[in-house]
Amino acid sequence: MASKIKVGIIGGAGYTGGELIRILLNHPLAEIIFVHSKSNADKFLYQVHKDLHGDTTMKFASALSQKIDVLFLCVGHGEAGKFLAANPIDAKIKIIDLSQDFRLGETSGKRKFIYGLPELNRTQIKKANNIANPGCFATTIQLGLLPLAKAGLLKEIHTTGITGSTGAGQGMSETSHFSWRANNVQAYKTLSHQHLAEIGQSFLKLDTSSNIDLNFVPWRGDFTRGIFISSQFKCALSLIEVSVLYKKFYAGHPFIVLSEEPVFLKQVVNTNKCFIQLEKVGSKLVVHSIIDNLLKGASGQAVQNMNLMFGLEETAGLKLKANYF
Repeated sequence: MASKIKVGIIGGAGYTGGELIRILLNHPLAEIIFVHSKSNADKFLYQVHKDLHGDTTMKFASALSQKIDVLFLCVGHGEAGKFLAANPIDAKIKIIDLSQDFRLGETSGKRKFIYGLPELNRTQIKKANNIANPGCFATTIQLGLLPLAKAGLLKEIHTTGITGSTGAGQGMSETSHFSWRANNVQAYKTLSHQHLAEIGQSFLKLDTSSNIDLNFVPWRGDFTRGIFISSQFKCALSLIEVSVLYKKFYAGHPFIVLSEEPVFLKQVVNTNKCFIQLEKVGSKLVVHSIIDNLLKGASGQAVQNMNLMFGLEETAGLKLKANYF
């Protein structure tokens, strides 16, 4: 049996850190060496992530270890760059950053980061030492539209997406409070969401002549996990022709499911899958794409990238089953 990948986690007390721990504890070829948290040092992991009680007796570490193969950064946006500047990491250690600090080509010293969307950059990810994990909205929108971007069929797109409360992080705010979220929906960051830049970067990679106008309105929803995206635009191709494009583009990508039936969030919550449904009405094509924001939109995709970087089966540790009820 191959030796296990030794893993360190920075920022293990938040939602993405918790999801990463849960996946890696059950990964057949990974071993968690330490989970770092400034505010929870010396506490048992299960004292913060209550569902881990009985699964591990590991404690949060206050110090870093260089005796690892890969380091996951589960810190807030703007914090990953600061962490790497303040903490020199051995060049032999691979880094997977779940923040937005390196998604647009930013570097940290000599470290250059590859954008970690496997369905777009699988070949580069396999050779990479440093990965910038995509954003959750960015992942969902891109997976819904990449085949059409490659075919040069995108011009003006109108996209609406709704996300659960975990998308806002574990820190409390007015809009993540139960009393505010319950029976409530709100649009926010209309046409100005921070994930638009990385989406545009990917579209340009597939269609260098493109001038794609993506109009995105995100919503906060009354649920905890998941993202549901609907993108609509004019398309001259028939539904059958579009379906062929999608099947060809996603052939061999294990987490993409093309559905002819209406999709719904319970199909993907607690999995690393993305479900995509196509609808054609007159001259308009509508693409629905759904993921779990904490898994395919964050920690699951990060482990998928780790698997690719270390030459493992892409699905290792990620054959997770959705909970229908």
